[in-house]
Amino acid sequence: MAQRSIPIDEVRIFSGSSNKPLAQSIAAELEIPLEETHVKKFSNDNLYLQLGASVRYRRVYIVQSLTPPVNDNLMELLMMLDIARDAAASEIHAIIPYYSFGRSDKKDAPRISITARLVADLLKTSGATHVMSMMFHSPQVHGFFRVPTDPLSSRPVFQKHLENRDMSGMIIVSPDMGQAKSAARFAKSLDLPVAAGNKERVSDTEVRISGLVGNQVKGHKRALIYDDEIATGGSIAELTRLLIAEGVEEIMVMCTHGVFTRGGLEKLASIPQIREIVTTDTVDIPLDKRDPKLTVLSVAPIFADSIRHNFNRESIGDLFVFGE
Repeated sequence: MAQRSIPIDEVRIFSGSSNKPLAQSIAAELEIPLEETHVKKFSNDNLYLQLGASVRYRRVYIVQSLTPPVNDNLMELLMMLDIARDAAASEIHAIIPYYSFGRSDKKDAPRISITARLVADLLKTSGATHVMSMMFHSPQVHGFFRVPTDPLSSRPVFQKHLENRDMSGMIIVSPDMGQAKSAARFAKSLDLPVAAGNKERVSDTEVRISGLVGNQVKGHKRALIYDDEIATGGSIAELTRLLIAEGVEEIMVMCTHGVFTRGGLEKLASIPQIREIVTTDTVDIPLDKRDPKLTVLSVAPIFADSIRHNFNRESIGDLFVFGE
């Protein structure tokens, strides 16, 4: 599909505080300046925001990952959407590379909130006319939004990263059945076998993986663990233990959202069999916090393509998370 440029004066791109490097990369891909956002806090801890350029009758794109501090970053995003609506923007696009609330996607205990749905409602109420994100935690999260929503796929950047690699003797492994379909689509694109862990979550930080289902892991010396996000690294460390017990000698870990809280990155990097940890820049990881084993790939071209196709009223089906 031929790319058509976006008229600079018809759009505005802003960034919240959570992931300015990715917002700058998206703007650079589109050859559009990233406008200033003025953020400060009053003495009573209330946020103050001001968009640094006129948005009247323009299409506005606001980039904000919901990373720690999650609640502050969410409030920033809601305020920016509200400002753009009140300032008469013609369209307001919330670009949320990492939608962390997607993990709260079901009512599996009494008297709890399905927060993924609640936040989706807040985005619409605040003024979003369209949402773009990357790899929701589960497919049903898409259905919580009452505005058009595009769940984009990170698979193209991973496939490009692997295209010149020797993948012989490798098996793709998902940590749990919830991500098994996504892992299977990824494995099919690489023509590799796939397996999944039988995981039970004990708490937010503790999991048990009782075994593996799918293709036989024994006999494979190499494995690629594929997941949507990694926080504390508990699931990956437990799965790695099982793979090593099955005779796997070399492991690559790959995830879209490298949250890496509570020493998660250091925990995984300390396992000798894990040779490389690959993630994307949906979560901003400062250079001084990156382990030598960590590779960060940019999803800015995917978001830029989606914005460009959206602006020109073109289909973006080939950028969606879904497979054939």
